[in-house]
Amino acid sequence: MRSYRELFRTREFTPFFLGSAAQGAALTIGGLALATLVYRATDSPLLSAVSMFGPQLAQMLGATFLLSAADRLPPRAALSGIALAFAVCAAVQALPGLPLGAAFGVVFVQGLVSSLGGGVSGGLLNEILPKGGFVLGRSVFNMVFGLVQIVGFATGGALLAVLSPRVCLLLAAALYALASLVLRLGLTARPPRAAGRPSVAETWRTNALLWSSRPRRLAYLGMWLPNGLIVGCESLYVSYDPGAAGALFACAALGMFAGDLTVGRLVPPALRPRLPIPLLTLLATPYLLFALRPGLPWSALAVCVASVGFGATLAQQERLMALTPDELAGHALGLRGAGMLAMQGVAAAVAGTVAQLTTPATAMTCMALASLTITLALATAHRRTPESAAVTQGGG
Repeated sequence: MRSYRELFRTREFTPFFLGSAAQGAALTIGGLALATLVYRATDSPLLSAVSMFGPQLAQMLGATFLLSAADRLPPRAALSGIALAFAVCAAVQALPGLPLGAAFGVVFVQGLVSSLGGGVSGGLLNEILPKGGFVLGRSVFNMVFGLVQIVGFATGGALLAVLSPRVCLLLAAALYALASLVLRLGLTARPPRAAGRPSVAETWRTNALLWSSRPRRLAYLGMWLPNGLIVGCESLYVSYDPGAAGALFACAALGMFAGDLTVGRLVPPALRPRLPIPLLTLLATPYLLFALRPGLPWSALAVCVASVGFGATLAQQERLMALTPDELAGHALGLRGAGMLAMQGVAAAVAGTVAQLTTPATAMTCMALASLTITLALATAHRRTPESAAVTQGGG
């Protein structure tokens, strides 16, 4: 499968695509609104960053205890239920007078709920599309999410200029509810991919199996660490330049869209395995410019160019699927998503702490240097991994 026409002719792909797009729009508008609300109330870069990326901090906890449910729940019910739960969370965050501690409690709940979302949606996409269509389908999802972020952050910034953050949170809740309805009506009722009841013990057993293979470990670390640290840079946009944060997020999303389009549609499959390290290097290098504290348009250009590097994720996911048995696809992708988002949350907290002690520009530069260092270490580790091990699908 090499064309978008074939992709959208695949049954269930369009409603899945539309529901995910609505959910992405809600995430961007609601996240920017909550970060702005917290920053106005506290004047704290740390709390602003954690409010926007805090749900990710709960992702690893969910992956540790709940992820076995990703392959053991009916996909349609799980996805529509997750979107509905997000709608409730956004509506609660919009309540006037909600204490800051309660708002962060809701952020934590969101993270736990969303820890299942990546595994369920990734596993369902793997079922809906033929084997050769996964990367193209994943790239379309990533590109659409990038476009939704561009529109969502730009729209969110414009809305925040005329409306209160709480009204924007209510708009996000409505979009989440719409996504839940589209997924419920558009997807076919499918049985779970794996038998048995979800349990903590099963989650730990499968996590251990996935982690037991050195090539899979390197794949996971490559998807979690370098880009997680750069998301730490993104978490400081509001405190770096409050008036231009929406523009910076939109430019970052534009760069991500360009990277996903290039890797998913234009790069030949034989070349994709060579791309992750160069793209991860590109992802971090432009953020070194923030040591000079650039203003617009240079800061916007830097984040746009850097975000092209997020296209590495597509090649990394393709590699992970080649290394994973089909019956564990949902769990494997869920662990990827939960670990990646957890790292993003940790990086946001670290970046916010460094910014609190220094400046947002200094913190962004430090996070970029850390990302480059880890990318170099991963490149060295990959060279030392035998090619025969890299194509083994089992647990060894």
